[in-house]
Amino acid sequence: MQRFKVSVQFEPQHCSVDQLRDGWRLAEELGADSIWTWDHFFPLSGDPDGRHYEGWSLLAAMACDTTRAMIGLLVSCNSYRSPDLVADMARTIDHISGGRVVLGYGAGWADRDYEEYGFDFGTARSRAAALEAGVLRIKARLAKLNPAPLGSLRRMIGGEGERVTLRLTAEHADIWNGFGPVATFAHKARVLDGWCEKVGRDPSAIQRTVLLDGPEEVDQVDEFVAAGAQEIIVPAQVPFDLADLKAVLAKAGKTG
Repeated sequence: MQRFKVSVQFEPQHCSVDQLRDGWRLAEELGADSIWTWDHFFPLSGDPDGRHYEGWSLLAAMACDTTRAMIGLLVSCNSYRSPDLVADMARTIDHISGGRVVLGYGAGWADRDYEEYGFDFGTARSRAAALEAGVLRIKARLAKLNPAPLGSLRRMIGGEGERVTLRLTAEHADIWNGFGPVATFAHKARVLDGWCEKVGRDPSAIQRTVLLDGPEEVDQVDEFVAAGAQEIIVPAQVPFDLADLKAVLAKAGKTG
């Protein structure tokens, strides 16, 4: 099997900040290639009003607590902040981290986040249209910032919309993040290839990542890699024992 990267997304819910910090330090020690958290304002499972922390603030702490792994949000929601501000935040945290930030970006979908924080939820179509404008604004702002990002600040787009999101990925992204099941991931990857052909982009220029969903998909790592996944991202929930990360690292022949 071809070599693949192994990474982890920490779910910042039902836990303490100290648990998160201990968790991502351990993930780096084990050998994770990249470490992520998410961009939501409330838990997505369990007690809907349980403990929860904001993603970009956590990312700044992660930049200080780690030294080697790439870091990012999987993914930052276009609707929650000015795209120009996001570019500046990402650039600043990139300097804090020594050049290790990946700027993950997406259209958003969690209606409670929107409603309770006063953002217009709109429709899937309106959020996709806003994503396109946001991506362009981020690119423009990054070109103006002084100092420039310290690292390459690769841009990831997360999502599976075939008409807008995957087209934007082909046009502007360095990395695409998709989801299972395997057949769905393989289909979306083919759609992305088609968009690359239409916009004149080499499909191999876009790294393909997949966020797994549960133990069943952890057992299907080989199938995801065969379908084109170059980086496997496993979710981690409190108490962050990282058993799934360890299992996928073992499949990749990596030892921490």
